[in-house]
Amino acid sequence: MTPAPPYVPGHRLLAGRTAVVTAAAGAGIGGATARRLLEEGASVLVSDAHARRLTETEAELAGEFGADRVTSLPCDVTDEDQVTALFDLAEERHGRLDIVVNNAGLGGMADLVDMPDEQWDKVLDVTLNGTFRCTRAALRRMKAAGAGGVVVNNASVIGWRAQKGQSHYAAAKAGVMALTRCAALEAAEYGVRVNAVSPSLAMHPHLVKVTTPKLLEELTAREAFGRYAEPWEVANVIVFLASGYSSYMTGEVLSVSSQHP
Repeated sequence: MTPAPPYVPGHRLLAGRTAVVTAAAGAGIGGATARRLLEEGASVLVSDAHARRLTETEAELAGEFGADRVTSLPCDVTDEDQVTALFDLAEERHGRLDIVVNNAGLGGMADLVDMPDEQWDKVLDVTLNGTFRCTRAALRRMKAAGAGGVVVNNASVIGWRAQKGQSHYAAAKAGVMALTRCAALEAAEYGVRVNAVSPSLAMHPHLVKVTTPKLLEELTAREAFGRYAEPWEVANVIVFLASGYSSYMTGEVLSVSSQHP
């Protein structure tokens, strides 16, 4: 197993920019992304459906980076009114919207023959429809502002490959990939880029709770480095897509693993 590399320091790549990150409370990819954006100089509005964890995340980040650069608002991405309020706050608090990271997603394990409609609908509503709602809200504001912008969606390698018990999540993530490509063609007309990252296995406490040790061992064994990704390693790729270093990239889905088909 190859050990994780040292943490990469910030280089002020996003100084003066304003970002919104969904599902940003806690120790997963969303939380790591919010921190990385702040380290790169951006002001960040963090959001999550879990209000208590969100309050704790805001307090931690504000204490480290300054209360003037960190704002939070609970948001359930399945609720259009809450999505609208989130993006309204970003503009009200910071006066602009430069970067949106759509990280909210919901998984779970169930064979298709045992899956009720409610489980299928919930995973699709959070993971795909939620990304649609937030992307639409972002693009409407970015188009009206006429100052460009970047949207980065969180997909998954499971949108490319099959895995037993994951038909709902795989369908949702494949949908996120297709949504990213189509939205990118439309948004290019007004100078906005839309891309996605496609992680395989990024370890965080919630994943441990919803995945069996046997499956985690099997998934880890598939990785080229013989280990799972640290959430900040995925966040680094999101920062790249949000920065000027990827200025000619749009409609792309970047695999953050060795498992691109």
